[in-house]
Amino acid sequence: MADPMTQSTQISSSQGLNDGHTAKSKDSKFSVYDLVHWRDPKKSGVVFGLSMLVLLSLAAFSMISVVSYLLLALLCVTISFRIYKSVVQAVQKSNEGHPFKALMDKDVTIPPETFRKHVDLCLSYINCALKKMSRLFLVEDLVDSLKLAVVMWLMTYVGAVFNGITILILADILLFGVPPVYEKNKTQIDHYIGIARNQVNSTMAKLQEKLPGAMKRCKTE
Repeated sequence: MADPMTQSTQISSSQGLNDGHTAKSKDSKFSVYDLVHWRDPKKSGVVFGLSMLVLLSLAAFSMISVVSYLLLALLCVTISFRIYKSVVQAVQKSNEGHPFKALMDKDVTIPPETFRKHVDLCLSYINCALKKMSRLFLVEDLVDSLKLAVVMWLMTYVGAVFNGITILILADILLFGVPPVYEKNKTQIDHYIGIARNQVNSTMAKLQEKLPGAMKRCKTE
């Protein structure tokens, strides 16, 4: 029969290891939601700065040049660090081995289950998008198709003023700028969004009633 004190110590140790593992997992898991809400300003600042640097580079240079320069810069850093560590090891006559050995030993391959999971998820999104496009372009619902036509008409003006890279830069700024502002002024913003949504719904309902032959949609909850 095991000693009660030994069992208690083992249980406490295992709980401590589990708590430490759980805390480590939570710390290592930093989602996109946390990034755009600036939960960790350093990480969010680095991601925002790098994304803006890449987009501004794409606006000034071709994609091939930007990718080539980025990979070249990465190679310069890793090669310089490898040479530096080799010189230090030669001077100190140490045998520390390859400086990137810990990273090289990590498994960077994608498991088949993970790949299939993401492929199935992407396939479901693609099928959903195809169904919506078919419904809109084949005019299953006249009001929805008219909404799409208005949006596409407005996008022609947007495309005449901005190119794709400019829109991506603005989207990146909005992605990292809007969530903190919304979080601080959530009540007021939700109030005005509700007013605008009610106005749009009222206008669309009046338009649908005036359209000849337009059938009212039955929305199921």
